[in-house]
Amino acid sequence: MAKTVGILTAGSDCPGLNAAIRGFGKAARHSYHMNVIGFRDGFRGLIANHTIDLGGDALSNILTAGGTILGTSRDVPQAVEENGKILDKTAQAVDVYKKNKLDALVCIGGRETQSAALRLKQAGLNLLTLPKSADNDVPMTDTTIGFDTAKDIAAEAIDRLHSTANSNHRIIIVEIMGREVGWLTLGSGIAAGADVILIPEIPYDIGKISQAILYRNKAGKMFSIVAVAEGATSSELVAFFERSMKINRKVHQDESL
Repeated sequence: MAKTVGILTAGSDCPGLNAAIRGFGKAARHSYHMNVIGFRDGFRGLIANHTIDLGGDALSNILTAGGTILGTSRDVPQAVEENGKILDKTAQAVDVYKKNKLDALVCIGGRETQSAALRLKQAGLNLLTLPKSADNDVPMTDTTIGFDTAKDIAAEAIDRLHSTANSNHRIIIVEIMGREVGWLTLGSGIAAGADVILIPEIPYDIGKISQAILYRNKAGKMFSIVAVAEGATSSELVAFFERSMKINRKVHQDESL
């Protein structure tokens, strides 16, 4: 009897999702003779048993299409908002898995998806996850789905700004995705020749940035491109929070005496 596997995409969309769905689906169908069904809109579709048959020609002509043919959402089974309340619907997800007689479920997504999949695995389901993130912020993996394309697009955007910055003698600041990690900003900034790159992992010093730009001006380069990850933080702000945390700890210690 042929085995049946489900697949869903969760979290925000990014490049490469349809290619991943197609690659997995065709391998499962043609190499292992499995039945493949998709769940629409991520874990929301899993909970609601909203499925799509990925047999026949469903996987044709999607390789270069953007987004995801399955749709996506940020819902996770353990924390579904309903009527103003946060509900745990892990049991419903497990029931749908069993109703569809799945032998395994493939979840394509970022960190929140990985955590949700772990909870479903702990509930007894067979889970396989594929790491997806445009800014490459999923631990324990080298490169996530979407990162390479996002890096190329960001690098091209930065590169296109050079002529304008040079012609008008401007300092142009480019903000790039990356709340907690700077892989996308670092990779695209280096590839496109950004003059200053700021990432969340290393707090920046505004004085050193100014010195670097002034040094370029003295060398006759009357423009600069600054690539900034959205989560980049100044050293002054980090020092402020560290002082605040020390003060709060001292206050709590004094109150406990």
